[in-house]
Amino acid sequence: MHVARAWTAAGIVAGGVTLVLLAPSSAAPASVPTQATRPTRPTHKPLPLERLFDNRAVSDDARPGGADFDGAGSSLSAQDLRAAGWTPGRDIALDAARLTWPRSAGARPDNVIADGQAVRLRGRGEALTFLVASSSPDGPGAGASGVGTVRYRDGSSRPYTLSAPDWRAGPAATKAVGLPHLNTAAGQRQETARLYAVTVPLERGRDVASVVLPRDPGPSADLHVFAASLRQPADGWTGSWAASTAGYTKVGPWTDQTLRLVVHTSAGGPRARVRMENTFAASPVEIGHATVALQASGAAARGVPVPLTFGGRPGTSVPAGAQAFSDPVDFPVPADANLLVSIHLPGPVAAVPVHSQATQRSYLSAAGSGDRTGEPGAESYTSTLTTWPFLTGVDVRGGPGSVVALGDSITDGTKSTNDANRRWPDVLSRRLRGQSEIPAYGVLNAGISANRVVADRYPGEGVSTDTGGVSAQHRLERDVLAQTGARTVVVFQGINDLRWGSSAEELIAGLRSLAARMHERGLRVVGATIAPCEGESLCTPDADARRSAVNAFLRDSGGVFDAVLDFDAVVRDPEHPARILPAYDSGDHLHPGDAGLRAMADSIDLRKLVG
Repeated sequence: MHVARAWTAAGIVAGGVTLVLLAPSSAAPASVPTQATRPTRPTHKPLPLERLFDNRAVSDDARPGGADFDGAGSSLSAQDLRAAGWTPGRDIALDAARLTWPRSAGARPDNVIADGQAVRLRGRGEALTFLVASSSPDGPGAGASGVGTVRYRDGSSRPYTLSAPDWRAGPAATKAVGLPHLNTAAGQRQETARLYAVTVPLERGRDVASVVLPRDPGPSADLHVFAASLRQPADGWTGSWAASTAGYTKVGPWTDQTLRLVVHTSAGGPRARVRMENTFAASPVEIGHATVALQASGAAARGVPVPLTFGGRPGTSVPAGAQAFSDPVDFPVPADANLLVSIHLPGPVAAVPVHSQATQRSYLSAAGSGDRTGEPGAESYTSTLTTWPFLTGVDVRGGPGSVVALGDSITDGTKSTNDANRRWPDVLSRRLRGQSEIPAYGVLNAGISANRVVADRYPGEGVSTDTGGVSAQHRLERDVLAQTGARTVVVFQGINDLRWGSSAEELIAGLRSLAARMHERGLRVVGATIAPCEGESLCTPDADARRSAVNAFLRDSGGVFDAVLDFDAVVRDPEHPARILPAYDSGDHLHPGDAGLRAMADSIDLRKLVG
């Protein structure tokens, strides 16, 4: 669907044509200008994306009719974007890709409506990430999708499918950023607008020459592209520790305080970097300083903490929904060791993206105590945390890559001993370190307590007390596909879907979809059968029957998975297969305790983790 556009002193103010015109000025009248002519076919010579921009999506609140994103006179608020940290020309890191928010946003055309344009995008990457949204002049729609082409330098090409959710009706769970208003010629309206980062696979090891955008998807919607980039492979890096953001919760507010977060490594290496994420947030967070150190005990460091930098600076601002990697630092990271990652928040911070079930004590300095990141002692840290705010990853230089454990509370370590690192992924990591038959992968724990495969617990937007996360389907890109050095994924999830009423068929379809998406990215996918839970209030006989049906599928999945781990057989009571063996039961009949988690990890044939 294309609505004719014309230039005024403000640029393009209505919907989706490719024009070759003089650059417009920054003024933006509210009236709709005369129709302009659109080329009959796209440009075949690849051009930088910004030279193809033919639509203006962003308006100033003082001139809300100065842009027309959807062909009906509605647009994004420049002030809302600035409040989210999405300023013109800003690099926004999303799912390990770096995208540049258009420099022209709010003044000139800032996106292109996809219709077969050839984009100059060169280099080698593991995936291609687009910043997109769809629109319709008839109001909120179902989104837009189309098939484009990646052209490689060797002359070959490969089609890809790009799907863009609607900017007003798309899911909150997968958004890159959400904004609280829409601008219209009649004024501002209180209604959420969203943009999305969508990633498609590339042929690994091949150089991209250009990317052809999909053709106009049809009369009902336009597919808008704001930015595109190649996601570079994390060559030479291994993920050593990770945590998945599970929700966005109220705190403090924290004002001029320092977090000292305790995390446990899997792989070791001579250099390190950390990842912080502002997932689900509506505003940027300021990081004043950050350091890393080995833990001595409690909040005390072994030696003086090592400063971290971000683009050469001691701190950084992380936009809403985005992430930030620290610069690599010469800091030898031992395997199977506790680190202290300290983060100064100048504040105030009233809500944070958080991993809620850390099963690990971390520490917080007193309000107004300032930057304590460089202190080796524990004296400034006067309170404890049982969550991991902001911090989502620690990577080490070298190593063979990582195994990602995608799961729920059993993978997260709920009911294991606090501060003891006895989650089954921790035990697996120690097994990998103690052998030489297969690569000694890092192990990344992507478990979230209460998480499901096919339904969201946390909706993906707003402050909430629910920290069950968005579904595995919706978090797969962030928590698995974009993880540093991911090679193999163990999928051990589904009991929460069954406990809350999902059918076996729905769960099986969800597991099939996860496996297909991971295979598309070249990952090895290992499934794990679902453990029993009779005796827990929601584990009814009907839920157990559905669990048995899903496990039957997993055991004989016909190639859906590359291998299967039978965790059900490991922890069930042979005399009562619907229950956990008492010796392995934590006491709530749902979660294995330390002994059960160790038995699960010890049962893994490590050869199943490699192709």
